[in-house]
Amino acid sequence: MFGFYRFASVCPTLKVADTAFNTDEIIRCATEAVKNESAFVVFPELCITGYTCSDLFHQELLLQKSLESLLKIAKAFADSDAVIAVGLPLRMFGCLYNCAAFVQRGKLVAVTPKIHLPNQREFYEKRHFSSGRDLLRAPTKCAVEGFGDVPVTNFFTVKGNGSEIRVGVELCEDLWTAVPPSGELALAGANVIVNLSASDALVGKGDYRRNLVMNQSARCMAAYVYASAGVHESTTDMVFSGHLMIAENGSMLAENKNYSRESEIIYADVDVQRLNMQRLSEGSFQDFDSRDFYARAACFDGLRSIDCLKYRFVAPMPFVPGNIETRDKSCTEIFNIQCAGLAKRLEASHSARAVIGLSGGLDSTLALLVVAETFKLLKRPASEILVLTMPGFGTTKRTKNNAVTMAELLGVELRTVDIQKACLQHFADIGHDPKILNVTYENVQARERTQILMDIANSVGGIVIGTGDLSEIALGWSTYNADHMSMYAVNCDIPKTLVRHVVGWYADHAESFTADKKTARELADVLRDILDTPVSPELLPADANGQIAQKTESILGAYEIHDFYLYHFAKYGATPQKLLFLAKYAFAGKFSDEELEKALKVFVRRFFTQQFKRSCIPDGPKVGTISLSPRADWRMPSDSSFNDWL
Repeated sequence: MFGFYRFASVCPTLKVADTAFNTDEIIRCATEAVKNESAFVVFPELCITGYTCSDLFHQELLLQKSLESLLKIAKAFADSDAVIAVGLPLRMFGCLYNCAAFVQRGKLVAVTPKIHLPNQREFYEKRHFSSGRDLLRAPTKCAVEGFGDVPVTNFFTVKGNGSEIRVGVELCEDLWTAVPPSGELALAGANVIVNLSASDALVGKGDYRRNLVMNQSARCMAAYVYASAGVHESTTDMVFSGHLMIAENGSMLAENKNYSRESEIIYADVDVQRLNMQRLSEGSFQDFDSRDFYARAACFDGLRSIDCLKYRFVAPMPFVPGNIETRDKSCTEIFNIQCAGLAKRLEASHSARAVIGLSGGLDSTLALLVVAETFKLLKRPASEILVLTMPGFGTTKRTKNNAVTMAELLGVELRTVDIQKACLQHFADIGHDPKILNVTYENVQARERTQILMDIANSVGGIVIGTGDLSEIALGWSTYNADHMSMYAVNCDIPKTLVRHVVGWYADHAESFTADKKTARELADVLRDILDTPVSPELLPADANGQIAQKTESILGAYEIHDFYLYHFAKYGATPQKLLFLAKYAFAGKFSDEELEKALKVFVRRFFTQQFKRSCIPDGPKVGTISLSPRADWRMPSDSSFNDWL
């Protein structure tokens, strides 16, 4: 369902040159993987015989037994749609090849000979095998005893019941070369790379191997399924660790601990649909002529996708780093990008001042922190930063006090302009009853604040710094030509869930930004209170207790949910049905199905209908892989229909 397929990578116990024992263990492991709904099961290189048979590969009996074992494995899965990939020595056209063999429904559907044969130090494969390079250059079939004519290829397509899987094949050393075959295979359309390997264990090699797999999966924008030989190989001259990995586009989905004495299986639920959609919008995959590859591709029968995720972590906050160490590094870089972007804009505009409205909310807080640090970088005094608080009908003491305290601690110039009198005059001018608390009531205040910011910026030779974040831009949660507009928007590429973490990170490291420890502690305390304040535009009167009455997330739904939908919708083109499927899995136990469904409808409607605001948003720095700038990442008609998405 939704393009998810379960892949299994297996390292079975074996006995070197004992094909009967090895075959039974391969069948046992594969049966377990198939029962666990695996569509694809990958075993190590030469697993039927063992990789370390050495000159026994030139024994007729071993080659015959290997072929008999392949027949037995194929028959064991005659009723299964799953593809089983095993390694064996195979004679073709008078030569011996180190091959990956793919069986499905009792048939041998394809064989892939190894291209690059290591022949240095502890490896001497050219002593026993020929390279399959010439066999793979053109459509080729070979008669294999017991199976008939079989395609010889390292590229094949599988029509699944979710999304098309296109598989490229490498064997061990192929990945380690300067130009791995998987690169060209990915350009030709392969979205899954399988590697049957026998990589020995050396100090530091495991980390290097992991980096190879992760980097190649990212470079190819593909899943990479890697299975390597284990500790039961011959230890005459080397040891094998049984390294198993499944990566997807640079992320490690599953990995074992190595050196197990028992058979091991790891699983991962790969999102093939996501990979296919991402390739349409990213990379240079469309520029490659893949007709030759498709001409020599084998075709498999349909694989069964899964409708329940078990072996995949779906982050509930995909924009937010998963641990403190990563968070600190990411927040540092985000903050540096924001400051660098603003510094350039201030220099280019020859601005005497930076003008910013400070509400005591999250977004304007982060924006002011960025402005303050930027002025330090430019060696300009904080007094050249002009901060305006503009209390209106809904401003509470808590937010007002936090804004004032923060401005004082940062040493900026602070002015207070009460907008209530001007708004009442404007209500009278346009004939609006101020007792009617509708959108006009709210937008008059928002536009009054922006007019004040713009006019004061003109008077002091400054530019207005925008504070709106990516979540608000996605939902159009801004007043057109009010908080929607500025001269430079420093938060435009940071979603609300990430804004919260960046402010929290700054609070945790306040002493590194402020020389005086007392000031740093007081600033950190203010920031933490801002983090605890409900998100609100404060455009409606406070409640009877003077507390915020207008809470954004009570109106729209939780920003966690909206940021989740935005990430998967904008980056991977996920359908609404898939968005809901993923959200129910990611937020299980936190949000009800009704909350998720309601938020999804709000997200779809607002994302489509508010595009006109995004079409003319101010400049601002891109910090992540998702941006809604109409000049770069997101171009969309303002009058498109959302009916199909609902």
